[in-house]
Amino acid sequence: MGFNDILKSLFGNKADRDLKELLPIASKVNAEWEKIKGVSHDELRKISADLKAKIHAHVKVEEDEIASLKAKVENEKPSIEEREEIYNRIDKLEEQINTKLEDVLNEILPLAFAVMKDTARRFKENNEIVVKANDFDRDLAVTKDFVEIDGEDAVYFNSWVAGGNEVTWDMVHYDVQLIGGSVLHQGKIAEMAT
Repeated sequence: MGFNDILKSLFGNKADRDLKELLPIASKVNAEWEKIKGVSHDELRKISADLKAKIHAHVKVEEDEIASLKAKVENEKPSIEEREEIYNRIDKLEEQINTKLEDVLNEILPLAFAVMKDTARRFKENNEIVVKANDFDRDLAVTKDFVEIDGEDAVYFNSWVAGGNEVTWDMVHYDVQLIGGSVLHQGKIAEMAT
């Protein structure tokens, strides 16, 4: 047994360590998924909207300060030195936003992935999903064939035309895909093929 083999037996290889770190994420996603499987389609959409609101609220103070500083530069025409100080402050705030975004995105990742997984399950099990229409649905229905507006409802279909061929959604994400999505989220890989 060589030195490298001894090290691998003690510490494992990088792939083993990475997998050990990522498997709990898939477990958390699946635990969240079990909690939301029974909610209505509109309730599932609300969970998604709440996640977006949580992200926005997490960085609102910094974004508001940036907007205020930019307005100050635009409206008050400060000196070059003052502008430099303002733009340095904006740069620091943007760094803070990036750090805070990373934190909140990691926090909500299990629920966000669970919403995605359950959306996939619903489209696999149903030819159409009916929800209360909102402005996004109405805008989408104008240009896409997989959604129609029917009175106050939006009807999403699990089939659409891509490249001249009809495609039907027929999968629910496997744990390995959840792990791959987590790796993409962490920026460790740029693309994943399934």
